[in-house]
Amino acid sequence: MRSFSNTYIFVFSLIMVTIVAVLLSFVSTQLKPLQDMNVQIEKKQDVLRSVGKAENAGKASDKNTYINEEFGKYITESYVIDFNGNRVETDAFEVMLGLNAEIRKAQEERNYPVFIYSENGGPRKYVVPVRGKGLWGPIWGYIALEADLNTIAGAVFDHKGETPGLGSDINTDWFSEPFAGKTIFNEAGEFVSVEVVKGGADPSSMHQVDAISGGTITSKALEEMIIDCLAGYVAHFKELANN
Repeated sequence: MRSFSNTYIFVFSLIMVTIVAVLLSFVSTQLKPLQDMNVQIEKKQDVLRSVGKAENAGKASDKNTYINEEFGKYITESYVIDFNGNRVETDAFEVMLGLNAEIRKAQEERNYPVFIYSENGGPRKYVVPVRGKGLWGPIWGYIALEADLNTIAGAVFDHKGETPGLGSDINTDWFSEPFAGKTIFNEAGEFVSVEVVKGGADPSSMHQVDAISGGTITSKALEEMIIDCLAGYVAHFKELANN
């Protein structure tokens, strides 16, 4: 039986590790444009879902083309503001793609993207992204407001690793649909957001929805996420509503 010296084994192992690393790096580089495109399509689809569009994405023969066409048709404008409601000269979609970095900043230092939906010149709806931390990892979503910049028109949420059958239900219609029709300002014009209530929301409340049974931590994390992110838009929403 042929034996090899330790030096030979070490050098051979080093060469093999280097070759594998180079191949993995090459594959990753080649796949990155496709991965980036998939992320963009997913985000565009969620923006559209928050206003009730892209409902045929699952049936489309070319999903990417379908989503891009729907986004171009219904999202008529986008822009970025700062905490004080001033316009910022940067691309809203790029800010949305880099939302992880924005959320790590203090509220007053963040950039806030806004996407405007309109169909056939009809009333506008304002879509904003929200992102936070759930029980086991990131949670995120998109909230659309009616033209009054107070009433929620629709919402979609998702997660990376919440508990199946419990916190993971934030991405279900039964959880997100009750947000529609709720308001984020009270009658005095104060920002109160939406409370996610364990044990059942008050049916008469304009600011409460039901929490997920058995998913209390994720539900409260989602509530905090909405408060934290929407707070950055308050100055802008009030300014628009008063014009």
